[in-house]
Amino acid sequence: MSKPFTAQDRLPALKSSAWFAGLAPALQAWIAQAARVRTLAAGQRLFAPGDVSDGLYFVVKGAIRMTSSSADGRQALLAIAETPQWFGEASLFDELPRTHDAWVESDVLLLHLHQHDLIEFLEQNPSHWRAFGLLLTQKLRLAFEAIEGSVLLPVAVRLARRLLAIASGYGERSGSSKRVISVQQEQLGSMLSISRQTVNQILKDFEEQGFLRRTRGAIEILDIDQLRSFAATR
Repeated sequence: MSKPFTAQDRLPALKSSAWFAGLAPALQAWIAQAARVRTLAAGQRLFAPGDVSDGLYFVVKGAIRMTSSSADGRQALLAIAETPQWFGEASLFDELPRTHDAWVESDVLLLHLHQHDLIEFLEQNPSHWRAFGLLLTQKLRLAFEAIEGSVLLPVAVRLARRLLAIASGYGERSGSSKRVISVQQEQLGSMLSISRQTVNQILKDFEEQGFLRRTRGAIEILDIDQLRSFAATR
C-alpha cells in the first residue's frame, strides 16, 4: 500500500471516478502528477472540525468515515467515502476550516491535492475552476436530495436510495455500481437518523422481495434494477 504511484500508475485508479474521467486530458495529467500519496491506518483521524483546509482527497483504497458531533456528545455518521470518491472540495472555494471529522474506517491509500498547489494552478489556469465547481455541485445536489428525502419520502425508500448511492460511490463510480456494500446496519441507521431495528426490518423486507442478501458486515445487491424501481417511488 505504501509503494508510491507514478503519474502513469495513478491514471487507471483516478479514471474510475466519473468526475475525473470527464476532465480535459491536460487537467487529468496535472492532477495525476501533482497528487501526493498518503497512507493512514484504521482508527486515525485525517482532519477534525476547525482544522485549516489542506486541499482535496481521492480514495484509492480503504474507507474514510465522515462524522459530526453535538455538544452533548451525540455523533452523526454523514457518509463513508470509498474509492472512487473525492472529498474536501468545499474548502477549496471558501477556504474556511473543516466542518466535520474524517476518520479512517479501514486502512486507506489516498491521493492528496494540497490546497496551495490547487490554488496556484487554478490562478494560472482559471478555465479549470468550472471542473472543480462541478464536483462541488454534485455534492450539493446529493445534499438537497437527502434533505428532501428526510421530509417527504418513506423510510424504506430513503434506505433504498442510500444503498444505491453507496453502491454508485455517490454518483462517482465510472461504470457499473458495486454489488457488495461493506456497511453495518448501525451505520445505515446513523446516516438516515433511524433505529437499527428499523433498518433491520426494512432490509429483511428487501431480502424477501429478492432485492438483496444480508451477509456478515455487508449487503449484496441481487437485483439492482428492482431496487432502483422501488427507490424511484414516492
